[in-house]
Order: sequence, then structure tokens, then C-alpha cells
Amino acid sequence: MPHNRLRIYCGPEEQAGTALQESDDAQNTVTLPLAEIFPMLADALVNQRCWPQDFADDEVTISSDLYEVILAYEHHHRPSA
Repeated sequence: MPHNRLRIYCGPEEQAGTALQESDDAQNTVTLPLAEIFPMLADALVNQRCWPQDFADDEVTISSDLYEVILAYEHHHRPSA
């Protein structure tokens, strides 16, 4: 069974200063394989959970290979008119 790298968010830490705030942005990111989040995200979408909508405007970074596959899938998956 793969090691779970998800963490529980407990709120902002007490820090002051712009330099610390900028470094917080880097600390607020997590890099992990899509396989680790895909099952939970897919389940949440299929079961119409509310929390995915909370993050609908968040930006994500994906590899260019994955982006090309998504575009190709979108092009070929369009319903016939």
C-alpha cells in the first residue's frame, strides 16, 4: 500500500514579515503523483461532494505530456451533433 503523503491543514502559523510570507507560499505547495489524489478526487466528483467546488478556481501545474493527452481526449470525446 503506498505511503499517504496528504496532510491535515490546521490553519495559518503565527509569522510576521513579508519575507516569511513569501516563503510560506513555497511551503504551501505539495508535489505528488496524480495517482495519489486521483481516486479521492474522482470519488468526490462522482458523488457530487461540495469540497471540489471550493478549489475550482485554484491553479494546478501539470506536465505538458498530460496536458496534450487531456486536449486529445477532449477533442475525441466530444459528443456527435
